[in-house]
Amino acid sequence: MTTSISTPRVLTGDTPTGRLHLGHYVGSIQNRLAMQETHDCFFLVANMHAFTTRAESPADIRQDTLEIVKDWIACGIDPERSCVVLQTEVPAIAELTWFFAMLLPFNRVMKNPTLKTEISAKGLGDQYSFGFPMYAVGQCADILAFRPESIPVGEDQVAHIEMCREVARRFNQIYCGVDSHCEDDQHEALGGVFPVPKAMVGKTGRLVGTDGEQKMSKSLNNAIYLTDTPKQVKKKINAMYPGQSREPDEPGDPEINPVFHYAEVFLNDEELLHDLKRRYLRGDNLGDGHVKAHVIDAVNELLDPIRERRAALEGAEGDKKVTEIIREGTARANRVAEETLARAKEAMGLSFFTRTLA
Repeated sequence: MTTSISTPRVLTGDTPTGRLHLGHYVGSIQNRLAMQETHDCFFLVANMHAFTTRAESPADIRQDTLEIVKDWIACGIDPERSCVVLQTEVPAIAELTWFFAMLLPFNRVMKNPTLKTEISAKGLGDQYSFGFPMYAVGQCADILAFRPESIPVGEDQVAHIEMCREVARRFNQIYCGVDSHCEDDQHEALGGVFPVPKAMVGKTGRLVGTDGEQKMSKSLNNAIYLTDTPKQVKKKINAMYPGQSREPDEPGDPEINPVFHYAEVFLNDEELLHDLKRRYLRGDNLGDGHVKAHVIDAVNELLDPIRERRAALEGAEGDKKVTEIIREGTARANRVAEETLARAKEAMGLSFFTRTLA
């Protein structure tokens, strides 16, 4: 069983916890769209990870799985060029998670800053399931099962990627005899099963939410969703506090105004952006509402085609189409992941006979 990699491979994905928002778009999806032209792309729906905090809601997880793929396709992810993968239908991921768990000290997993943040943000206290910390290990398996060169992620996921890099190095050193002093980009050439992948943070690593303070998040109720109507977008942006109290003829500081953060991200007209900043700094009869109006127009211009494509995937027929996309992508993904698992088990001395997936 062999798979040739003619172009650089990337793997990234999302846990199906609800609708995607602008933070997801600028933090990762924008990168994914560009890489479809240059990379062999695998996009994973991490539905197994959703069970770590929502095991009592399987029907919701199932529907959210379909919805997140609809969002991807609406954004421009093309199943003809990219592989959409359903995590629970790739058994190699679960097997690799078990093996990788032996390579990570428990304290190392629990000190992962992203994991600690999620425990706090979700109010889990010490009541989280035994499986919850395992998702940090499982994310390493999600990635390394496909042996990617890089992973497009938001800023908050970089710590997870560093753990993945540690696992790749340790596996290659223990089971493949790769020297511990070699450079990361030399691991495969020296006989390692796994590359040591790099995190690729989008142009906007962290998009502030509509509260003007925290990162955009569904759980913080400060998100603008890709499916929001033009009226909803307008209402949310108009409600944003500009970070300072001022009159249109008073100087202001665009650096502390979250609306200008949005202007920098979403306005395509550099000359307009420069002019708005200049007038704001001078107090040149420029109110916050004027800046917000430009941002609202820019965001809705971005979302209009996404909303249109998303609407075409609604209902039972849309669910059926998306399920078929997932099925076809996962079949291809299994061929790659099974090859990876076979290589890993051979390196570990566990290759007793060949197996195939139906």
